[in-house]
Amino acid sequence: MNGIKIGYFLSGLYDFLLGMAFLFVPVQVFNLTHIMPPNHWGYVSFAAAMLTIFGIMFFQIAKDPIANKNLIPYGVLLKISYCGVVFGYHFNGGIPNIWVYFGVFDFIFLLFFVYSYIKLRNQNV
Repeated sequence: MNGIKIGYFLSGLYDFLLGMAFLFVPVQVFNLTHIMPPNHWGYVSFAAAMLTIFGIMFFQIAKDPIANKNLIPYGVLLKISYCGVVFGYHFNGGIPNIWVYFGVFDFIFLLFFVYSYIKLRNQNV
């Protein structure tokens, strides 16, 4: 159980910190990665806020994976959504590498989420 708790804590930390960075210092993040920002910062702010919220959700799962296992499918869907979009664009015309690197991390977290859900699904509170 400790491995599952640590995994969700790391996922929460990863998503929370990325969300906060894109929420509070997006210009610096885009400049640092040499990526042209979108035509309106609202696109970045909304995605960053959502990522921060998911990070908080992963912290909740980390606190009590059995009681919060009902939240895991939402994390799976988040990771499938991101990986699908990023790898879809990556293999069909390209996308800046930073998004692909994030996609690799998200794919690893996706595999962990599926594994942990299978392991926890029959355990009761």
